[in-house]
Amino acid sequence: MTTNLVMGCIDGSRSTPAVCDYAAWASLRLDAPLVFLHVLDEAGSSKSLDLSGNIGLGSREHLLEELVDLDAKRARIMREQGQLMLEAAVERAHADGVGAPQTRQRHGDLVETLRELEHEMRLLVIGRQGKQGDNQGDHVGSHLESVIRTMHRPILVTAGEFREPRSVMLAFDNGPSTRKGIEMIAGSPLFKGLPIHLLMVGADTNDAWEAINAAKGQLEQAGFTVHASIRAGDVEKALLEYEEEQDIDMIVMGAYGHSRIRQFFVGSTTTNILAHTQRPLLLLR
Repeated sequence: MTTNLVMGCIDGSRSTPAVCDYAAWASLRLDAPLVFLHVLDEAGSSKSLDLSGNIGLGSREHLLEELVDLDAKRARIMREQGQLMLEAAVERAHADGVGAPQTRQRHGDLVETLRELEHEMRLLVIGRQGKQGDNQGDHVGSHLESVIRTMHRPILVTAGEFREPRSVMLAFDNGPSTRKGIEMIAGSPLFKGLPIHLLMVGADTNDAWEAINAAKGQLEQAGFTVHASIRAGDVEKALLEYEEEQDIDMIVMGAYGHSRIRQFFVGSTTTNILAHTQRPLLLLR
């Protein structure tokens, strides 16, 4: 069994091309195997059978047989469509320079499937929206929050079209997950050679500068060019404004915790950040 994978979760939505490209980018940067995953939602594919309660007594058996037949045909078409989508993802990854991307197709619930495969992953790449959310503007996919809450591996959530990262912002609060983020950035090839922006949102105090300068020094020792800033105000607004001002290509954040930055992942601010940013968001646990 292959482990340490970069896994790109695709579903045919508008997010799929970006998921493919960011997964290929991460695979090349990490020198890690790339796998594209397509999950067929069995609950969604069998909805036609829910109509059986409306069938009249006289024709019930005949119509049920037709429904079963139609459902089987629909499932086959969805499988074949998924296989074509996976083949297209492989071709796209080849064009991006990945040598031997693999594919998997599973039946079942997306969150449960990812939980089962988590031990094989180094990084999960998933779109902000699923296929169901394509017609809802910047709406965040309904499965995404559950995936974020469930997974214990880093998750790269794509937003907008692919743009090769040339700068990275770490939303820093000196909590455990962001300190882990500093260690990850320092020790991983994912961001090697890219400038790192450390942004702390909060009071401009000596303690805050001591913490952020310690993180800055750790990254500089690892060879990074680092820009450190502290800003007051609303976390969400400050992060998005800094992203725009500095033309940041990727945001790195801790996914859970109790500080002002990390706690919002259990509330509405995470959804707002994901909905309004046009850059990918790397979530750490």
